[in-house]
Amino acid sequence: MSAVESRLAELGLTLPDVVPPIAAYQPAVRSGAYVYTAGQLPMVKGSIPVTGKVGAEVSPEQAKELAAVCALNALAAVKSVIGDLGRIVRVVKVVGFVASAPDFTGQPGVLNGASELLGEVLGEKGVHARSAVGVAVLPLDAPVEVEFVVEVQA
Repeated sequence: MSAVESRLAELGLTLPDVVPPIAAYQPAVRSGAYVYTAGQLPMVKGSIPVTGKVGAEVSPEQAKELAAVCALNALAAVKSVIGDLGRIVRVVKVVGFVASAPDFTGQPGVLNGASELLGEVLGEKGVHARSAVGVAVLPLDAPVEVEFVVEVQA
């Protein structure tokens, strides 16, 4: 077990199985020193626990928790490519999409769920640049979707 997975266990978290693609793509792809994940939905054991728009059917607090689930799913996708999360040099970029009610403007707060999880698990290696984007709808009516760019050791 890598130090990263030990840290996950200390936090009471387990790395899930990689979420199978719902279309024609790979969950993660390595190019040189970087791993790019596909957008990860907040899938838990094959389903999304809460669906709908943030600021309408889904509270910002629920969406923040779901963003952390997305981050765990993205870490699982990274592990599937590199084998050991201890090989992460740093998380370079996080992009998050929030299915938002028309008047909802709290996208950055929602994405803090993913960013805070990365900080707790990876420490300084988890500090990253980020974009938080509000959108009309996401696949499977998910409230949030997160993708990473991660630098890894050779």
